Amino acid sequence: MNQSKKAFTMMELIFVIVIIGILTAVAVPRFAATRDDAEITKARVTVASIRNALSMERQKRILRGEFGVITALTNDSKVFGTFKAKNKLGVEEDTGHNVLEYSMNSSSEQGQWEYIASSKQYVYHGLSDVAFKVDNSGKFVCVDELADNCKQLTN
Repeated sequence: MNQSKKAFTMMELIFVIVIIGILTAVAVPRFAATRDDAEITKARVTVASIRNALSMERQKRILRGEFGVITALTNDSKVFGTFKAKNKLGVEEDTGHNVLEYSMNSSSEQGQWEYIASSKQYVYHGLSDVAFKVDNSGKFVCVDELADNCKQLTN
């Protein structure tokens, strides 16, 4: 009597499990690297958007005859809420113009931006923290421009 088998042998099952294990060992690190790359790209786009918004706001202020330097990009708990600039008397005031279309809440969690009022720094909490400031000419620059993590977000 010749009966056909309708099940896998133990060797076949072990072979399939080993192949799945190898594929998993190769695929998981690639997914983690892709996520890190996405976080870096998101931060780079935000930095570029902020720099573009600053440039546009400076030009608009010049056209309106307002020559005070932009000093900050925040209001209340929003990291990039509205522009603050010095008026004709040299006093910092909120301009009422939004920096980004959608402002961000200040947060120290990974992948988020935080505004530290005491040092007037904007910190991106990514793989490593990167600090930015609005300098005396109203530009958005890294605090430590020579650091690799700064170059990663600005180049």
